[in-house]
Amino acid sequence: MPRTDLSANQLWVGKPFDNRNNSLNLIRLLLALTVLVHHSWPLTGSDYEPGFAGETLGGWAIAGFFVISGYLITASRWSNSLGDYLVHRVARIMPAFVVCLVVVAFVFAPIGYAAAKGNLDGFFGTATTPANYVFANLGLKMNAYDVAGSPFNVPYPGAWNGSLWSLYYEFLCYILVAFVGVFAFFRKSPWFMTAAFVLSVAVEANIESVLPYLQDNFDFRLLFQLLPFFLGGAVVQVWKDRIGIHWLPAVLSIGAAVLITALVPEWGGAASAVFICYGILWISLWLPSPAIIKKNDVSYGLYIYAFPVQQLLAVYGVDQLGILPFTLIATLCSFPLAAASWILVERPVMRAVRGRRKTVHPKEGTGQAEKRDPETADR
Repeated sequence: MPRTDLSANQLWVGKPFDNRNNSLNLIRLLLALTVLVHHSWPLTGSDYEPGFAGETLGGWAIAGFFVISGYLITASRWSNSLGDYLVHRVARIMPAFVVCLVVVAFVFAPIGYAAAKGNLDGFFGTATTPANYVFANLGLKMNAYDVAGSPFNVPYPGAWNGSLWSLYYEFLCYILVAFVGVFAFFRKSPWFMTAAFVLSVAVEANIESVLPYLQDNFDFRLLFQLLPFFLGGAVVQVWKDRIGIHWLPAVLSIGAAVLITALVPEWGGAASAVFICYGILWISLWLPSPAIIKKNDVSYGLYIYAFPVQQLLAVYGVDQLGILPFTLIATLCSFPLAAASWILVERPVMRAVRGRRKTVHPKEGTGQAEKRDPETADR
């Protein structure tokens, strides 16, 4: 059963977070745009990219995605049965992902291949074949990035979509929360999630000592690079009925996150994930957001389509115009695909999932059955 939020006067500080009147969709969209900007450097062959504490703009944007996701996805798990939660998560991430694979394999790649070769000779039979590109990557883990060896003649060859790698690790975080939510004691006390977060930071801080015991497993390395950010968001979620949103702790949180990360660049960002999440939630309450963005979340579509758009532009030499023109053109070309993904794939699937819940649970009552899952717009 969903938890009942405490009233404002029962909070230690601040006021409850407004789940409806916030700018989280806009912030996610800005993070997706930051990833697009980040990719403009390697995709134009540029060496320098601004960053902070040894991490790129794109790396920090993905960290932002994970803290927001941890906050929202934990709410989804705590408010739904295991079955409903898993259906929501699969429906939110997989259909658009699979469609993107197909579009890259059978639209972007043949155009880029023909542009480089002058024809499509060998395209359908050369490794990685278009069909195998789709099949090999269906499990979210990216096992193949090229299609028939393309893209060619670009500063970053052999990869059509370098953005999709993070989705596998995000879904592993979903699975972890699904498992944790099975146990009632995890739901009843926020200290268990807090302990899980601290443990994840400890692993990340000592990752070089831990990795030899896992044969330097690269998946483990990447998971624990991102997991503390996800669990940091989860910690804010499980404490939200006791700690409200207030400008003073938010400003202090942002300052603490910057200071800790600057002092300990290796793992300070991970240790600051709770502060980062709290700061983002506070910003989302005062940052103005157009109504159309509040109602339509195109950040996922932008995230999954921007990289292939940038690569196709590079195939046609747009990268030679320089980073700024290349980025602006890529942004303009990516938004229609992001909107199409939302309108034609993501939103209809999620509406169908909500319709399924109303059909399967007709006795829950109108308020329960029609309740909008707050995470259906999340990645």
